[in-house]
Amino acid sequence: MTEFLTGPWEHLFMQRAFLVALMSGVVCGVIGSHVVLRGMAFIGDAVAHSVFPGVAIAFVFQVNLALGGAIAGLVTALSVAVFAQNKRLKEDTVIGVFFAAAFGLGIVILSSAPGYSGSLESFLFGQILGISDSDTRTVAITTAVLLVAAALLHKELVTVSLDRETARAAGLPVFWLDIALYAMVTIAIVVSLQAVGNILVLALLITPAACARLLTDRLGVMLVLAPATGALACVIGLYLSYWLNLAAGGLIVLVATALFLVCWLFAPRHGLFGKVRAARRTRHANPAAAVTTGR
Repeated sequence: MTEFLTGPWEHLFMQRAFLVALMSGVVCGVIGSHVVLRGMAFIGDAVAHSVFPGVAIAFVFQVNLALGGAIAGLVTALSVAVFAQNKRLKEDTVIGVFFAAAFGLGIVILSSAPGYSGSLESFLFGQILGISDSDTRTVAITTAVLLVAAALLHKELVTVSLDRETARAAGLPVFWLDIALYAMVTIAIVVSLQAVGNILVLALLITPAACARLLTDRLGVMLVLAPATGALACVIGLYLSYWLNLAAGGLIVLVATALFLVCWLFAPRHGLFGKVRAARRTRHANPAAAVTTGR
């Protein structure tokens, strides 16, 4: 057991991988909590895929891939925020339009760029074991900025999530808060690309927050449980990847999914078995009601 726990830490590349994975899990857990609270998981999927054409354009022009992806994601997020102001269209409809358009643009760009597959493989599937010192520093700085921004805008984002019209009546800049959240989602996704890749990054953003949502009714507790769950999934996934010699990104997502299934089954109040126990206690406490309802 000691060797299992300490073995990976003997290698510098694994130390960097653990650091980046932990930071990715924490920042995605925090930002993902706001995404889940607003019921807008689709925006995470749209932004994750809108990063794709930005990476493709950056590859064609031989510039930084992460920068290209971030710019494309921010442009898509801004476009969604602007077009969603038309009350005739629901937000998920606008997201669906730009999601498809961005991915289609990426495919067209890549079809005209020979020799792209190997260079972009790390962005599609993640390459956390190949992260450099400079990448680690960049992720650390970006994570710190995102967490500070999320803390400063916490109350406003929650107010908009609970009731947009009340927030607007209270004088809050709803449009700009939407843009701020979309921008934070975009940056969190770009930060996590090397950990799990473009294809799987939505899971790191949504699944830990969904686990926390099942475990608690308090938003403050959720904002602690979600990043903790994300970090735990990343650590366990990396350990399994090291000892089983399997893809790290895929294992991180599978561990997060396993944690979600455990929460869905065993969460004290909102899990399947918790609801069954609550129903039994209700019947035992009020047998007359059970007879009346035919149970």
